[in-house]
Amino acid sequence: MVILARTITTYTCTECATQSPVAMGRCPRCGSWGSMEAKQSQPKSAKISSRSALTTAVTMLSEVSGTSLQRISAGNDEVNRVLGGGWVPGSVILLAGEPGIGKSTLLLQLADYASKASRDVFYVAGEESLSQIKMRSERLNLAANVNITRETYAPILRDYISLNKPELVIIDSIQTLTSDDSGIAGSLSQLRDSTAILATVAKDVNTTLVLIGHVTKQGNIAGPKLIEHMVDATIALESAAGYRVMRAIKNRFGPAGEMGVFEMTATGLRTVSNPSEAFLAEKPKDVAGSVVVAALEGQRPILLEVQALAAKSPYSSPRRVAQGLDQRRVDVILAVLERRLELPLADLDVYVNIAGGLRLTDTGVDLAVALAVYSAVTNKIVPENTAVVGEVGLAGELRTVTQLERRLEEAKRAGYTNLISPIAAKKGNLKTLADAIEAVWNA
Repeated sequence: MVILARTITTYTCTECATQSPVAMGRCPRCGSWGSMEAKQSQPKSAKISSRSALTTAVTMLSEVSGTSLQRISAGNDEVNRVLGGGWVPGSVILLAGEPGIGKSTLLLQLADYASKASRDVFYVAGEESLSQIKMRSERLNLAANVNITRETYAPILRDYISLNKPELVIIDSIQTLTSDDSGIAGSLSQLRDSTAILATVAKDVNTTLVLIGHVTKQGNIAGPKLIEHMVDATIALESAAGYRVMRAIKNRFGPAGEMGVFEMTATGLRTVSNPSEAFLAEKPKDVAGSVVVAALEGQRPILLEVQALAAKSPYSSPRRVAQGLDQRRVDVILAVLERRLELPLADLDVYVNIAGGLRLTDTGVDLAVALAVYSAVTNKIVPENTAVVGEVGLAGELRTVTQLERRLEEAKRAGYTNLISPIAAKKGNLKTLADAIEAVWNA
């Protein structure tokens, strides 16, 4: 006698993947109307019993053959820097950015380089027609000898990758793929399932898989957070001061936080070899509240301008605005200035900004913020040849930061001879924020 396991009907929202045992016209979580779709499934006990005859292959970790990490150059120095040295075979990379930022342009350039290096490239154009891709390649003067398709059904793409084993696969974009007929492209379940299908086959055949992703209005990567856990690297492409900044948010095969800088031209994205010079090109001269800081993005030292402005507040509670910096950290520095140096800030609106639109989490910017605010309030101009770096403690003391020597070397290379940093604190003549202020204007 054969016993058939009964099926269970659940209703899943195509927008947020919320499940319900009963049919509902509106999703109770995201509020979408008509998004609850019925799905048939078997009980867990039935699924487990059907696999009870299977065995699982188990290997001792000490018996696994060790292989060195192989990398393949992406053909672009800035991309190689962000990735940690180049493409890693079998890795899955998510590249996200705003519309028009240059994601498709950059990846088409990288695909062209790979094809010229006699590598098999497979490009999935889910958002544009093949003629549009051809027009872009001609505008960029690319040979673009890559295999291209408009197919967006993930199981078919999986079969093609498994059979042909291309070395580089580019999906433009993951929001256009579908894994079954139960929902629309771009829904959370389709994004999750399509990513899982392609990531699995990429690792099975040792193919580098690059997924282009969208971002929301808030600037976050669109789709379920699970996608960022499934991929090996998450790369963000942003705009700053007219340049394109590539930043590694997550990287299993290299340093996270690494940054690459590009410039959009008529022939595509061009690398910017000297970001410090680019971001300081429009720095004003003889203006109070402007300080050059030797910051660190990933493993790259870079010179940036910190700007501050102080104005009498018309409100009972003065405003504190920080752009490109952690607002809470700026508040702490303002409190140190007011308490330790008795700088009058109680009735002043204070605005602090990283010129160029970059976002920094580096604690070495503390001293630059403090000096910029002090300069703006007292109307004292920081000398042109001065660059600073250092962390400021609650007691007003200066603290050292990581890779200080590399930062100072970058500042010297750019022509900044008066360097205010915690290195001088070891010599006994620069220990506090007050000492740094004395050194800037009495150097």
